[in-house]
Amino acid sequence: MTSSRYLIARVAQTFGYFRRNQRMADAASEMHLLREAEAQLGMAIWQKVEEIEELSVEYWNLRKFIKEKELIRKKIGDCQIELDRAHEERASRLNNTPEVHQELMNQRILLLTDLETLAQRRDEIVAEAREVRRTYEGLKMKLEVLTNELKGPEAGEEEIAEVKTRLADLKLKFSDLKKQRLLIGVEIKAEDAKIDLVDEQLNEKKNNRRLHVSEVFQVISDGNKDISILRAENGLLDTQMRQLYAEIGRFVSRNTHRNPACAAAAASSHQGLVDVMRALRRSIALNHRLAGTA
Repeated sequence: MTSSRYLIARVAQTFGYFRRNQRMADAASEMHLLREAEAQLGMAIWQKVEEIEELSVEYWNLRKFIKEKELIRKKIGDCQIELDRAHEERASRLNNTPEVHQELMNQRILLLTDLETLAQRRDEIVAEAREVRRTYEGLKMKLEVLTNELKGPEAGEEEIAEVKTRLADLKLKFSDLKKQRLLIGVEIKAEDAKIDLVDEQLNEKKNNRRLHVSEVFQVISDGNKDISILRAENGLLDTQMRQLYAEIGRFVSRNTHRNPACAAAAASSHQGLVDVMRALRRSIALNHRLAGTA
């Protein structure tokens, strides 16, 4: 939004041509571009603002976050090395398993798969039972309210009867789910016993050579979990750093004409970006004025 376009729009408004939604949309789009430009400028010049007192908090926080990111990257690298080693060990142990033991190994994998399926089914039943209980509590409260507030009309009595019937159905369903959970618990216990038996057979046939595949799987699982946590921490740092970059870019771009240190930080190589940001701020203000929100 330039000054000339603003004047044209003002004239159009005097004739009833009022485009408030369009102006607000333009302002929002320009604000997004401005925030991107502020972050880009801050990222490019943050190392030059150490002497600007107003930006000392942002500068030193960025220094700290960069050190933390380096440490996190190192930890991720170390975790990845351990994870790769665990994968190699798992593959080596599986590939080097004598053929006489392969049948038992296959049986064990099938049992673990069945056990995981049972565990997932148990979790689904528990989740469903939780929802049934929640619905039951809601209907129970509804019944209490209806009983206390509805007086005389047959419609009220009929609704109360329907709620009671529904409560009875939910109670039966919850009881059925509880039985299913207990049955699956028995199946899981039985599967655990089968796995223990297979492990004993493997240990006997391998002359006390212990099979550590499960432990390796746990190492892989823990390694993946650790890497996920570290990557999440790294992402949080990126978000915080971007906010600090934006604060630096915003302050410097607003004060290049009044603060010599800001002008030196922006320098000639970033002056074009500063000019664009200044034009965006003016355009946003004009669009808000046209929309009547300024």
